[in-house]
Amino acid sequence: MLTVQASDWQPDPYVAYKPVIYLYPEKETDVSVELTLDGRLTCTYPKYSDGWVVTAAPDGTLTDKNGRTYNYLYWEGETYAKYDMSKGFCVKGKDTAAFLEGALEQLGLTRREANEFIVYWLPQMEQNPYNIISFQTDAYTNAAELKVSPEPDTLIRVFMSWKKADSYISLPEQGFSAVQRSGFTVVEWGGTEIQ
Repeated sequence: MLTVQASDWQPDPYVAYKPVIYLYPEKETDVSVELTLDGRLTCTYPKYSDGWVVTAAPDGTLTDKNGRTYNYLYWEGETYAKYDMSKGFCVKGKDTAAFLEGALEQLGLTRREANEFIVYWLPQMEQNPYNIISFQTDAYTNAAELKVSPEPDTLIRVFMSWKKADSYISLPEQGFSAVQRSGFTVVEWGGTEIQ
């Protein structure tokens, strides 16, 4: 007979897919970024070792100590965050691209950042009858804390949780309020599929 103690079991973690971090200082700046994750990192690029240290240019180009350049810092990980799907949007699969274009602009992403977000997520979403989409704030930022030095003037973190639906589901819509960019700006986006 198998006995299971309460401490033996934990819920399956959600995977935070492709969070990417862009750094836009006003002038070339050495920047360190530390991520504290409620869970575990499964992939990073460039390699995360007690943080990332890069030289960031105003156009977003990042250079490591070996002279390699990157467009952003990338990570994926498993987290025990509890995402709230009680508010959001139910969008037809075929309308997902148009919906994301509008939503991401309202959330403060540039065209380039939104394009990279959509190119990653659209292939998984547009063939579904419907997608329930909810942008997370505190649940995500509390589970994946960022510490950036020097401290940014503007921090934009966009994290989408979504799940496939076979039919339309009515739910209260979320409101958006874009942060105005000024000074040293840090932008992050990512997402997870809720099964």
